[in-house]
Amino acid sequence: MKLSKFCDESLVIFSLKAEGKNDVIEELVDLVATSNMVKNRDQLLQDVVDRESLVTTGVGYGVAFPHAKTRSVKGIIIAFGRSSQGIDFDAMDHKPVHLFFLIAAPEDAIGAHLNVMARLSYLMKSEKNRQKLLEATSPGDVLVLMDAID
Repeated sequence: MKLSKFCDESLVIFSLKAEGKNDVIEELVDLVATSNMVKNRDQLLQDVVDRESLVTTGVGYGVAFPHAKTRSVKGIIIAFGRSSQGIDFDAMDHKPVHLFFLIAAPEDAIGAHLNVMARLSYLMKSEKNRQKLLEATSPGDVLVLMDAID
């Protein structure tokens, strides 16, 4: 599974304006809402915020995976955002988050949703991969890295 099939260059942002957790989620939802994969932007935002309120998706190492299974999308979609200053996202290691992957999946895409999350988690365990994303200068660099494992 190539993760880049769920993301394209228009869904990559290198300079998030957000300064807080909910602002990040909203900014990334606004980004994916430009895609024809999103049927209802407001519902998607609510579903991601609701999911985040259960337990943080700030996994540590400067990475967060805000996500939701939702009726508001036609298929799996991924957006990537980067914050150079870092954002307090209630991460498990209590450190600021710099790298964000927003993942939205249809409610019935349970296996595929988990597979995407697992693959991104695996990629982000590598300090080298995290550093590549911090230094990436083009959306294409991000998409290549997302497909770095088979």
